[in-house]
Amino acid sequence: MLPPPPLWDSTGAVDLSRFPSTRYRGSKRKIIPWLWGCFQDLDFSSALDVFGGTGSVSYLLKRMGKEVTYNDYLHFNHLVGLALIENEQAVLNRSDIDAALAPDPKLPRTFVRDTFKGVYFTDTENGWIDNVVARINSLKNESSESMYKRALLHYGLFQSCLIKRPFNLFHRRNLYLRIANVKRGFGNKTTWDKSFKEFFIGFCMEASSAVFKGARPCRAIRHNAVDIPGKSYDLVYIDPPYLTSEGDNETSDYRRSYHFLEGLCDYTRWDDLIDYETPNLRMKRLCPNDWIDPLRNSKAFDALFEKFRGSIIVVSYKKYGVPSIDTLIRMFKKHGRRVRSRSRHYKYALNHQNGSAELNREVLLIAE
Repeated sequence: MLPPPPLWDSTGAVDLSRFPSTRYRGSKRKIIPWLWGCFQDLDFSSALDVFGGTGSVSYLLKRMGKEVTYNDYLHFNHLVGLALIENEQAVLNRSDIDAALAPDPKLPRTFVRDTFKGVYFTDTENGWIDNVVARINSLKNESSESMYKRALLHYGLFQSCLIKRPFNLFHRRNLYLRIANVKRGFGNKTTWDKSFKEFFIGFCMEASSAVFKGARPCRAIRHNAVDIPGKSYDLVYIDPPYLTSEGDNETSDYRRSYHFLEGLCDYTRWDDLIDYETPNLRMKRLCPNDWIDPLRNSKAFDALFEKFRGSIIVVSYKKYGVPSIDTLIRMFKKHGRRVRSRSRHYKYALNHQNGSAELNREVLLIAE
């Protein structure tokens, strides 16, 4: 059983180097030390992370010795939660990674190579992805250890795909940005030109080094926010998609922005899930999502505040989001809550808000 790593470095500061890296939009990894300072002032033993995403905040709470429930409705994020939050001791060794990388002479499917030619990755890279997915899927979930090892391998695959993408997203058919022989004002061609294999090995080892047994049992679940089973939690952390009143909020729709990773999780049925009318072959819309609709997300917030009325609620938010911070505070007060806020400067990926330190603010609303 792996002991928990120390949370602090030799100077007494939160050691971010021990937190798995990510290029996921909206990740709170960079401000983990600030969040730790906010959480340590609160009295709680159990916590629910409603929109778990990268798992950075759940991982912090696990490192703090809390009983953590990680939730995310996306399949690929749920696998991240299984690998880093629920998993207590399963790790990958080099033979596990080599087995995932071994060429399969009887590759059962070449779906990525055949379907996504010229969309996100090169033909060679698409073939590599098909092979690794086949190898991961060949590992049967015969035990909890094999389930967690599959999740760790998926984590390595997801991160490898993200780092090779312009903007780390799948919202555009833009492979040309990587391979065109032109002078670039953004991106990292050196990174883009590194092999998938090299990235995959590194990310698998990084994830394995982050595995530890928490002071209390932790778990990963997969539900829409309002459908999370009504268990009692001391603290509920809500980090919803950020919406603005202007624009189409395209990159706030995480299923749309990361549909390729979601497809990798349902590889054998992927072709049935694709909307072939879209230029970048994203997935069909399964059902309405109130959290990405600025006309409906206020009701979604209100329902969640009511559902967890017995818990401390902490909302991570952005200045000038929709609904407004004032609206959220009024909602909390309607539910009889005392609300306080904390904020700090934070530079958001793909949303620099004119680069003004005054406008770029991360806000925490704490309702007790």
